[in-house]
Amino acid sequence: MSILQRIRQNHGLEHATIHILSEKFQGFGAQGNATHNGFYLNLYGNISAEGVETAAREALQRMQNGEHQLALHPNCGTVLLTTATMATLAGQAVFAVEQKRLKRPNLDAASFLNVLPTAVLAVVLTLVASKPVGMYFQSYTTTGVVNDVRLKEVRRINPSPLTHFFRVLLGRNKHTQMSSYFVETE
Repeated sequence: MSILQRIRQNHGLEHATIHILSEKFQGFGAQGNATHNGFYLNLYGNISAEGVETAAREALQRMQNGEHQLALHPNCGTVLLTTATMATLAGQAVFAVEQKRLKRPNLDAASFLNVLPTAVLAVVLTLVASKPVGMYFQSYTTTGVVNDVRLKEVRRINPSPLTHFFRVLLGRNKHTQMSSYFVETE
């Protein structure tokens, strides 16, 4: 099996594990990333290693029993990246059209302010449309077909500086319990 296919499987298992954790625990945040031999999972809340292992095993079992949709998650980085890209392009397109309409290389302040509501509307509409597009793209970065995947080990690891960065991004305060795990697969 290719390394890329293993990463896609582990990415799907990462999402499925987060789905299962969400069913069992309230009010936590999560961030993860997949590799060819497992996935890293950073949790912001009080979830033990046993809780993570139980969730990962249940996620794998449910996916192997046909719940392939667990591989997709609406807060995946693929969805966020798609949303950011589409919103940026929508705003830029409105300003570019206005420049072309005015036949100017740059917009002056008055022209900018005049077209700003249209740009904001374009971005808002794009934000609504981008989620299904991002979920579609996510189907290429994950897979729910994990029949040949086995869970080898779940081990607690030291949080990286990236873990602290995501704690802030996810709106968690400095007193939020953080734990990091590596879920190894074979």
